[in-house]
Amino acid sequence: MAHLLSVSCSLNTPYGTSSHRKPLNQSSISFHPSPSSTVSISPLNNLSFRAKRSQRCHTIYATAVSMGQEPRLQPGSGSHQTSDKPSVPKKVMVIGGDGYCGWATSLHLSNKNYEVAVVDNLVRRLFDHQLGLDSLTPIASIHNRIRRWKSLTGKDIQLYIGDICDFEFLSEAFKSFEPDAVVHFGEQRSAPYSMIDRSRAVFTQQNNVIGTLNVLFAIKEFGEDCHLVKLGTMGEYGTPNIDIEEGYITITHNGRTDTLPYPKQASSFYHLSKVHDSHNIAFTCKAWGIRATDLNQGVVYGVRTDETAMHEELYNRLDYDGVYGTALNRFCVQAAVGHPLTVYGKGGQTRGYLDIRDTVQCVELAIANPAQRGEFRVFNQFTEQFSVNELAALVTKAGEKLGLEVKTISVPNPRVEAEEHYYNAKHTKLVELGLKPHLLSDSLLDSLLNFAIQYKDRVDLKQIMPSVSWRNIGVKPKTVSA
Repeated sequence: MAHLLSVSCSLNTPYGTSSHRKPLNQSSISFHPSPSSTVSISPLNNLSFRAKRSQRCHTIYATAVSMGQEPRLQPGSGSHQTSDKPSVPKKVMVIGGDGYCGWATSLHLSNKNYEVAVVDNLVRRLFDHQLGLDSLTPIASIHNRIRRWKSLTGKDIQLYIGDICDFEFLSEAFKSFEPDAVVHFGEQRSAPYSMIDRSRAVFTQQNNVIGTLNVLFAIKEFGEDCHLVKLGTMGEYGTPNIDIEEGYITITHNGRTDTLPYPKQASSFYHLSKVHDSHNIAFTCKAWGIRATDLNQGVVYGVRTDETAMHEELYNRLDYDGVYGTALNRFCVQAAVGHPLTVYGKGGQTRGYLDIRDTVQCVELAIANPAQRGEFRVFNQFTEQFSVNELAALVTKAGEKLGLEVKTISVPNPRVEAEEHYYNAKHTKLVELGLKPHLLSDSLLDSLLNFAIQYKDRVDLKQIMPSVSWRNIGVKPKTVSA
């Protein structure tokens, strides 16, 4: 969503101009949060990417250059010729490559000698300004990140800044880079954010569903052999009282048997947007012959990968707040600053979890083993299951070894969900492809806690408790006090 940015840009790129774009200067984008005592977190009119065509000068079209170098035309590789047999992917477009999972994945793939292009609108950074949040870890600008990676490794990562909901921008990016595979992280990823108010719910579904539709159309028009690797969520399934299969279930009903998509029981407007994505992708695989892999990911924890640990300018973000923070990351930060661990309700909520090092490994495996033409694959992407109470106990034990006094409190559950339930999800397909999981260990918890202790002075205690209620969502745009 390029229009979701406060953009200072000297480039005016109306349609019809040359497709040869100039490099994006480091100073091209700047944020100017208001110093007022009350911060509006409403999606303002000027944040709508669909608001006015006259604002298109704020979109930076296909700015895909190695940082510090002049753009160069890529010769056609012939990789998009129609074929039932998938070609070996070499060029990977990572949509949402500036985010938590996207940045780690971009570096990992580049390190594995894929040619990588990051597509991002940088809106996740704007959400921090709107909500008064910040990453526990200081994160460099995307421009400095890419420059640092180049200086350390000699490897280029191309950069396209713009909104995939703007199809003309996305078209330019596709035609310029010609990806063999697209990894799609580029969605509003927070369930609590989607439940803040009506405007956030509408934005989440509009942004996520339309963005994914545009990616599907771009593949159809500009790279029909391109493999889509889409980040889904285990939250699409809900918490059924039967085992969760990987995407499909075979049932017998009234004497007849069929294999059907596994039933969806989404629990927020965010999760519902992911369900809509899955349906749209499945349909286009059937109708257009697109190759697609849907990675239904569990809850991710951790912050370091081999690549992000190479330099502080490559550090990934670590969210601990009640909107974007995930359970284990939040608990480690809470323990580090002496805040009781905040267990929602009874704490029996059980989910699949995985280390961020396994996220990047799973994506690489999906790319290296692409789906067939017309195939819609679903992999459940997690390595272990834990209840919230089990995670709290593990963090308490690890914290005590470091001399921390860790306490746990039960807080009223802001979500509408079962707090005690059966949960058994299958997750064998990625293991069969070669996944070697990093299971949650004492050493990992120790590392994560020490990382939180290192940056505990950056913690804003006001952001720890949950502030978004599933039942109290309303139509009035919500604000927070600074």
